[in-house]
Amino acid sequence: MQHVRAGDIELAVSTQGDQGHPLLLVHGFPLDHTIWQPQIDFFVDHCRVIAPDLRGFGQSGVTTGALTMEQMADDLAALLDALEVTDKVVFCGLSMGGYIGWQFWRKYRDRVLAIIMCDTRAIADTPEAASGRKKLAATTLKDGSSAAAEIMLPKMFASATWNEQPELVERVRAMMQRNPPAGIAAALEGMAIRPDARELLATIDVPALVVVGEEDSISTVDEMREIAGAIPDAGWVAVPKAGHLAVVENPAVVNEAIAEFITL
Repeated sequence: MQHVRAGDIELAVSTQGDQGHPLLLVHGFPLDHTIWQPQIDFFVDHCRVIAPDLRGFGQSGVTTGALTMEQMADDLAALLDALEVTDKVVFCGLSMGGYIGWQFWRKYRDRVLAIIMCDTRAIADTPEAASGRKKLAATTLKDGSSAAAEIMLPKMFASATWNEQPELVERVRAMMQRNPPAGIAAALEGMAIRPDARELLATIDVPALVVVGEEDSISTVDEMREIAGAIPDAGWVAVPKAGHLAVVENPAVVNEAIAEFITL
């Protein structure tokens, strides 16, 4: 891990590989860059793999208050500058990483070679959902990161994962628990006020791939099919035996789809 100054924050980032397209892996909530380990291991010989811990997560710096998706997109642009990445990137976002991806596209589309969206949403929170995030933010600040982990973990996996990969469930639980409560709370506040991104979908004029776990209960197959349909010429992959974290539940299928997409 490197620790890189990006604007007003210090971000921790794993950079591996030195050939091919830069592949920017942007993790979801409340995770860190290690959720991408199967992709890092697979693509390191083919791409320059860049996997940061977002502001407030992992080993990166923490700020308080609502952490907007736009701010995290700005952080990523500053990180690419600090790493002297001048080539366009393949932006790959998971869940909250997808929310950030819409804002990265809105502001920095000249830096994007292609987009991969994994188990994410384009619609804004309903008032009820936003209220739930704010309540969880307050609970996390009061009771710690484990409180957020216990709320989020049951939503993450397909039934087969619970039954057949208990070690993965525990690894993700530990990942959630080691994140700073203030970082989790700030991201919750930011997701609650994120803008609706559906109007951006038709503007995406670079190659795009949409990936979803067949049992995802957060960003459902139907909802993600609508996203793919709204992006001109987007590819589409539904991952069997996977829920919201398809990238680790069934990484072989996900990696094969991404590899074919970026023509390795």
